[in-house]
Amino acid sequence: MRIAAKPFALAIATIVVAAACTAGASPTPAPTEAPTQAPATAAPATPAPTAAPPATPAPTDEMPSFSPLACTPDTLQTLTAGALTIGTDNPAYPPYFEASDPNPAPWELGDPTNGKGFEGAVAYAVADRLGFTPDKVTWVYVPFNNAYAPGAKPFDFDINQVSYTPERAETADLSRGYYFVSQAIVAPKDSELSRVTTVSGLKPFQFGAMVGTTSYDAIGNVIGPDKEAMVYDTNDAAIEALKNKQIDGLVVDLPTAFFITAVQYGDGVIVGQLPQPLGEGEFFSLVLAKDSPLTPCVDQAILQMRADGTLEQITRTWMADKANAPVFQP
Repeated sequence: MRIAAKPFALAIATIVVAAACTAGASPTPAPTEAPTQAPATAAPATPAPTAAPPATPAPTDEMPSFSPLACTPDTLQTLTAGALTIGTDNPAYPPYFEASDPNPAPWELGDPTNGKGFEGAVAYAVADRLGFTPDKVTWVYVPFNNAYAPGAKPFDFDINQVSYTPERAETADLSRGYYFVSQAIVAPKDSELSRVTTVSGLKPFQFGAMVGTTSYDAIGNVIGPDKEAMVYDTNDAAIEALKNKQIDGLVVDLPTAFFITAVQYGDGVIVGQLPQPLGEGEFFSLVLAKDSPLTPCVDQAILQMRADGTLEQITRTWMADKANAPVFQP
């Protein structure tokens, strides 16, 4: 899913680390070994990166055994030789992206180029693993639904809270998971919905969510409410509907729910987390063009970041969870 910072971090000082697993012009990626420099003399051709595992169809923390790939700027087939182009939506919502002062055009709310915020930090850490320094990274605006739509892509990879689904994987490559997430319900404080503790108790209420998101899917697949879900073009529109009592509850991913109740809607409360359907965990993937030659190297970078604690460190810094979001019982 996706939403609207440092205020987020201050507002939820009591935290529990999220499951999966900084403002300056020069973002600082997570520490890692320096990229290998090209040899001064001729060397045998580097094999094409084909040995890594494909994008995973299910969440897993296991590191598969495979021969490390030679993933460097001089071997990767990027849109611009020697550079990396990353896409995301605009506004770039905190806590996924943090603002600069001032923000560079065209970015609203958050600034992907400063390396701050959860997805900003993840993107630059992946870039670093591939050997691209921050000055070799360019950001482009890509609407959420366009990221995984069929056709050519204006990016090497896109990062925008895109959850893996088999349907999305038919038209784009979806990477190994970089964040494992639950869906949550936000409702007005002291409302009837705010006192519900079971999935069955949610059925009589009117819910809403942003179009094209797994949050919207969760309403039908997990809650199965008596009333058809309302759908909105943006989360901001959905929040306004909640404030205006056009819906009883808003379904969003858990980090987004924390931001909404801490910053955007002070009269809102997180009612609880929805259980994962069929016991399968939802996770965010980087999006690449279908059958992109970069996918094996991006997967390798994410798996390495899981194994050495880089993703956990980034998650601790930017994506802290409160302890008062219980999982709904049946």
